[in-house]
Amino acid sequence: VGGAAVLGVGIWTVSAKHDYVSLLRTINYATTSYLLLVAGVVALVAALLACCAVLREDRCCLLVYTFLVLVVLVVEGAAGVLAYVYEEQIMDELSHTLPVTFVTHYQVDPTVTNAIDKMQVEYECCGAVIFSEWRDSVWLKSDPELNNTVPDSCCKTPSPYCGVRDHPSNIWYNGCIHRLEEELARHLLVMGAVGCGLCLLQVFGILLACCLYIRLRDLDDHYY
Repeated sequence: VGGAAVLGVGIWTVSAKHDYVSLLRTINYATTSYLLLVAGVVALVAALLACCAVLREDRCCLLVYTFLVLVVLVVEGAAGVLAYVYEEQIMDELSHTLPVTFVTHYQVDPTVTNAIDKMQVEYECCGAVIFSEWRDSVWLKSDPELNNTVPDSCCKTPSPYCGVRDHPSNIWYNGCIHRLEEELARHLLVMGAVGCGLCLLQVFGILLACCLYIRLRDLDDHYY
């Protein structure tokens, strides 16, 4: 159950915010997500070994299971701690890097461009902090014939060339940074809670495995 939960959270975080990872300057968010994915896969393998160990009363399988659970314990703990630490730093990172990313990488880096367009539509926002940032963007300055004042994804009803008119009835005036920070912080808190919380479950699994190992050893000694 613990392995499935960790794997599920890892898949959820990677799939839900995968596009926005390109807007972050550090790999902490992605690292936390992939650590949980690894922990989930290893935990599921360990669960299969545990079933084999119990059904066959195999002490060797039980030892391998215990080792794998120890690995899961370490990986989950690392992911949980990293998530909580990064959650405290995320706003500071975004405030320093996101405005620069918007004005210098839009229409320069396709991955970043897609992420920004998706974010502005999904979060109903325009620019990192405020819509007027686009006036200083590389995208706008690189094409003197461009009539747009903001990308079309800033429009309340996106359509080709709708970004020509920057009236509040046509485009969003609020920036994306606070909404992105809230979403990432929420995901990091969930990852931290799952990572650290399920460590207790792994400790319980290790204790049970040790008890079962001792029981099987005593039975073997008694038999011989």
